[in-house]
Amino acid sequence: MRGKQYNQPLKLTAPWEKDAGFGRKLRTYRNHTKIIAQPGIVMKVLRRKRIVLVMAYFLLLVLTMLNLANYKWTKEPQQCNHQMRSTTHQSRSDIRFLYRPSLAKKRQLIYVLTTWRSGSSFFGELFNQNADVFFLYEPMWHIWQKLYPGDAVSLQGAARDMLSSLYRCELSVFQLYNSPGGKNFTSLGLFGATLNKVVCSYPLCSAYRKEVVGMVDDKVCKKCPPQSLRLLEEECLKYNTIVIKGVRILDLNVLAPLMEDPSLDLKVIHLVRDPRAVANSRIKSRHGLIRENLQVVRSRDPKLRRIPFVDPGHKANKKDGSDYHSIGAMEVICDRTSRTLRTALNPPGWLKGKYMAVRYEDLVENPVKTLRTVYHFANLTTNHDIESFALNMTSGSSSSSKPFIVSSRNATQAASAWRTVLSIQQIKQVEDYCHHAMSVLGYERVRTAGEAKDLSKSLLRRSKL
Repeated sequence: MRGKQYNQPLKLTAPWEKDAGFGRKLRTYRNHTKIIAQPGIVMKVLRRKRIVLVMAYFLLLVLTMLNLANYKWTKEPQQCNHQMRSTTHQSRSDIRFLYRPSLAKKRQLIYVLTTWRSGSSFFGELFNQNADVFFLYEPMWHIWQKLYPGDAVSLQGAARDMLSSLYRCELSVFQLYNSPGGKNFTSLGLFGATLNKVVCSYPLCSAYRKEVVGMVDDKVCKKCPPQSLRLLEEECLKYNTIVIKGVRILDLNVLAPLMEDPSLDLKVIHLVRDPRAVANSRIKSRHGLIRENLQVVRSRDPKLRRIPFVDPGHKANKKDGSDYHSIGAMEVICDRTSRTLRTALNPPGWLKGKYMAVRYEDLVENPVKTLRTVYHFANLTTNHDIESFALNMTSGSSSSSKPFIVSSRNATQAASAWRTVLSIQQIKQVEDYCHHAMSVLGYERVRTAGEAKDLSKSLLRRSKL
């Protein structure tokens, strides 16, 4: 057997005969070698690939441009009917809501920047009476109530965020400050709703007509049916001008992000009043401002040295505590007002042409002229009825009325009432806090109690703004 094995011829087996896969690899290698050996074929293949890539890129670019054009021009504006969700997940409609185009792009937006007891209720009424204006009165009140006892300065960011939503007619933001487990907000749940011409007029209520100038009786408006925020949002979208009056934005610079936003055409009307008159009015209405006074006083700088509030030897009483907080709040208010005025005197780009200061004393002295100037700034048109309303509200026989109630009065007498009511110590305290703001706005300081009480001498000078 061994012999036979050695005598047989040796048979060699090629690798591709043992392994079919190896054969395929070899053939692929030979074909690749042929292609490399022919440069023309390589260039032809690369050229085809390049053409395909260019065409794909061009097609992608065209589709992207068409999509953007369709999103910007043909997408129907969504109404502000976004309701608060109780779940933590968002549906597709919620996501579209977050990225929808701005609804306030062509609207004129006005913020009346002011402080408590500056005549702002009356000033706001000049917009509330205008049939072309959607007016909101102190919407940030809800923030201060919900986040009490937060100090005034710490609440500025939340107030600005609320304004950003309201100027886009996204009134569902009020739900954030609703009581836990409370009923959904309605039109009558908003602060000051029963005096609002939009809320109390057709089509939300049949009690009044928006185009008819005249004060709203809150007792009548309370009988109006409460409407959902969605319906109020739909009403908001009908207006080309939205005006919000607020005392809880303390510094103009807080509004800078909104005024720089290209989708918001926001202007600021800064309503100011003699700080001594503001302090006197705050003392008079101290029981209605207890919480607000505390929130403002908490923002004071504890390192500052302060002059005595009362005469030496004065016997303290319960009234002193309320008066102390009323006047003490003026320190924060005037400090923030000074920051606003410094910005206004050297306006940055975002403020140029968008800021106007109005002195309350000028308003009550010449209401029609001031009204026309304010309306021109706000791109509004005045009429005889509104001008007569402004004139009548400032030329009544009474020099005073209940706090927070807008009524006809002798506004000129009311503007100077502080001169015969405040003590010289209180006057000096306010002047110490507010000397810079008074200098810029044209309010002259007094040296003696006699000078303060001499009503024949005007303490008004030309404003530097």
